[in-house]
Parts: sequence; structure tokens; C-alpha cells
Amino acid sequence: MRTDVVRLGRLKGERTGEMMHFLSSMQADRHIADADILVDIAHVLMLDKQKIIDRKVTAQLLPALLAMNDEGIPEEVFDDRFEDVHAGIESILIESAGIEIGGRMHIGRSRNDEVATCIRIRLREELLKQMSALIKVRKVLIALAGQHKDSVMPGFTHLQHAQPTTLAHHLLAYEQAFSRDFDRLRDAYTRVNLSPLGAAAFASTGYPVNRDYTAALLGFDGLVTNTMDAVATRDFALETLADLSILMVNISRLCEELIIWSTSFVKFVSLDDAFCSTSSIMPQKKNPDTAEIMRAKSGSVFGAFSGALMTVKGLPMSYNRDMQELTPHIWRGMHDAKESLRLLIDMLSSAQFDRERMKEEAGKGFSTATELADSLARAYDIPFRTAHNIVGRAVQKGDLSLTTLEAAANDLNSGVSLVKKGLTQAKIDRVLDPEYSISVRKAPGAPAPVAVKGAIHDRKKQLTVDSALVDQKLTKLARAKEDMLSKARRLVA
Repeated sequence: MRTDVVRLGRLKGERTGEMMHFLSSMQADRHIADADILVDIAHVLMLDKQKIIDRKVTAQLLPALLAMNDEGIPEEVFDDRFEDVHAGIESILIESAGIEIGGRMHIGRSRNDEVATCIRIRLREELLKQMSALIKVRKVLIALAGQHKDSVMPGFTHLQHAQPTTLAHHLLAYEQAFSRDFDRLRDAYTRVNLSPLGAAAFASTGYPVNRDYTAALLGFDGLVTNTMDAVATRDFALETLADLSILMVNISRLCEELIIWSTSFVKFVSLDDAFCSTSSIMPQKKNPDTAEIMRAKSGSVFGAFSGALMTVKGLPMSYNRDMQELTPHIWRGMHDAKESLRLLIDMLSSAQFDRERMKEEAGKGFSTATELADSLARAYDIPFRTAHNIVGRAVQKGDLSLTTLEAAANDLNSGVSLVKKGLTQAKIDRVLDPEYSISVRKAPGAPAPVAVKGAIHDRKKQLTVDSALVDQKLTKLARAKEDMLSKARRLVA
């Protein structure tokens, strides 16, 4: 039976199966196994370039590594008798090529810098996938906004009718939130895509390694320079999980609104049946289960972030085995956020909004009272606070008729006669129309259709820039990988 070659020299004594399973990181290592092969290839190419190993060693190591890259990693690599995938790969290489060949691959390297490099490689790929998904959901929101520039709806504060707005304005608010999520992940990527390789255990190595060369081979943008920091830090993972947690807050808030809007007493939206379920006992039910599960998944991502924080908060420099327990949090948080975002794209794309129902609610709850107060202040040179108090007192009395407004002004001893100033019921009715209230709000970012049209134009431009950025980074990584593999193949051809 193959054994873990790392333990042979210093340690003795058999471990129980339970202990090996407890210490093994194999389940999490499946996420980084492919990255590990790439790191091995880059390291061997560097050892060859620096003449740390002979070309005959390179010529036997690289074909085995290339085969694992091309054909897949043997399942036995993931056996629990190996502490991790790194030891599993090395053990199999040594068995197949002999200690004289396979035993040289780990020169100038530790599992500490190796695993840190693998995590960063995998995480940067996941970040780009998440950024691509954010671009898609933003695209859907912008498209929906374009269809609903004139779809009047109530806006809320404290879940109370507040002021009329449009569905486009509401959806663009979420687009901007997701745009900031994109920016945070983009910024995190700059710190993730730095190479720790060559740091070894933490104090680097006496071999003449070329860290810049391996960083370039693997598509990194630079180095984590200090070798102790390179293996000890997981702040790049914490930052990513923090960003994903904020993203999930935004997803959860949107899902909450879709859930409320889909209720029978609101009826603003009908979610596609594919994203809903029914009751096992109540045949009339259509439950927004997908949105509810997304809302719950936010807690899972928050938990991953909290768990990661608690794992590293008390760790001294440099590497500690506790970090092994942090890695599953990364993949769980990323998986739940990515899965939620991808489903949200389809759920939004297929949703049907009831314009008439939204418009019906837009003027309720005295939602245009603010515009009436504004209009009184603008048209009749009344202090806004006076106008605000008059309209507020009229609301208290139960309506916004001219008679009630005049009575309210008298009650407050405002010294203002709205009738004498020329206010008429026709003017009041015009101002209280939700569409009028929306139309006069033309400042940048406001809900007036003309402002929304400009916002959509600007958001599309930003989306194009962000999409090009992701494509550029994906192309760079793909090219670096292909160049490295071609170099390895030419070397052993």
C-alpha cells in the first residue's frame, strides 16, 4: 500500500483510519487538485531553468505531470492515508519514477507555499466566474429597467407608502448595488492574484529559486514579497468572503422584496413556476421557495466568513495547521454565493411584473404629499417647513382637498391663506397625480423617465467596461496556462 512519503523520515507509528481521516484535507483539496498540478509544472520548469535539477530529471517529471493535467488526476491521490493532495501526488510520482526522480520535485518548496499558491489560483478563477455572473445579473436589471421606465409604482420607507417611483428606478438601485459588489470583487482579485510560491516553509530557501519566473508562468500579477507573510496570510480569503457576504446581503434584500411583491395582497410580480413550489396539503399555494432559499443562503455565506475569521484570529506567524480548516469555508461561501447569483439571473429574467397593480398602489397612503408640500413652497414662496406642516395637518384631517388644506393652515396659525395665494383644487389634483410627481424629479439618478433613460445609458457603458475587464483577465490566465503547458511539452518532446 502506498504511504505518505512526507512522514517516512521523522515519524513512526501507525495512525488509525479515524485519525487519518481527521487530519486529512482531501475533501477540500479536490477543489485545488488541478491547480496543484499546474503549480508542480511551474516549479519543475523553474528548477530546470535555474539548473537546480538536471534535464533528465525534468524529462521524466514533466510527462507524468502533463498526463495528470490532460487525463485527470488518479483517484488514489485523494486517499485519506495521504494528509493532503500534495503528498498524494508526490507519493505516486515517487512510486512510478523512483525516489531519484520523483523525490526531487519538492526541492526548494514547502507544502506551505504550495497550498497557498493553489488556493489563490483556484480562488481567482472563482472570482472571475462570480464577476461574470454579476455582469449578467446587472445586464438583466438594466434590460428590465429599459422596459419599465414608465411603470409607476409606490416607493416605500419603513415598508410604508412613501413616494411614487418607477419599477425602472427601483431595479436600477439594485443594479448599482451589484455594481459595487463587482468593484469589491475586482479589488479583491488584485490581492488574490499574487504569488506566494518560493516562500517555502516561511523563510524561503537556499536554492537559487526564481520567484518571478514561476509567478509569470502561473499568470500572477506579482509576488507576495515577504516570505513569512506569503505563507501565513489568509486575508485575501477573508476579504473575498467579506465581499461575498455583502453581495449576499444585496441578493437577500432583493429576494425579500420579490417575496413580498409576489404575495396575494401585493401582487406586483408573478415569479415563474419553475422557481416556486406548492403545498403538500394546500392545493392553491404558490410559494417563492427559490427566493426564500437564496435569502437563507446569505446566512451560510455569513457563517463561512465568521468561521474563517475565528480560525485565523489567534494564529501566530507563520503557518499553522488550523488554516486547513479555513479552506472549506472559502469554497462553501463561494459556492453558495455563485449558485444564488446564477439562479437570481434566471428568476429575474422570467418574472412578470403587473404594471396596473403597481400603478394602482402608487398614489395610496398620501404618497404624493411631499410633492404637494414642495409645490406650495415653490409656487407661493412659503417656507418648506410651513408647507410641510400644513400638508401634514391636512393628512391628519383625512384628505388633501383645498378646503382641508386651508383649514389646516388656519389651525396652525401659519398666517397663510392658500386660497388667496391662488391655489385651486385643479392645481392640487395635478400635483397629487403620481405620474406628475415622478416627472418633475429629473436630477441624476432620480425616477423621472428622462433621468432613468440617462442612467440606463451610463450603466450600460460601465457594464461594457467591466465586461471587457473580466474578459481581459480571463484571456491573460488562459494564455499563461497554455504558454506554460506548451513550454513543458516542448521541453520533453
